[in-house]
Amino acid sequence: MPPPDAAEAEAHMARKKPTRRAERDTDELVKNDGPAEEATALAIKRELASELHRAMKKQKMSQSELARRMRTSRAVVHRLLKRDDPSVTLSTISRAAVALGRNVKVRIKN
Repeated sequence: MPPPDAAEAEAHMARKKPTRRAERDTDELVKNDGPAEEATALAIKRELASELHRAMKKQKMSQSELARRMRTSRAVVHRLLKRDDPSVTLSTISRAAVALGRNVKVRIKN
């Protein structure tokens, strides 16, 4: 079970809107990076990597420590945090979130 302050941080992250830069990056990718599916996947991955970096920084957690908590290699964590590598599974994302005391919420919007 995450520490009490992790629950507060999780609630804050759920309320937090994406940054204007993230929104702008997503819009730019969809316009400029070819097929919409690829651009959307890359935009999602960039936002995910940013969120994970912020959570790690807040907890002062290294990539090695995250890998240890996820029971995986540093290479997997490195790929997960690499903004331009869209190849990541929902399982890996979920394990990273749990290791950081967070939850994953996936929505499909209109």
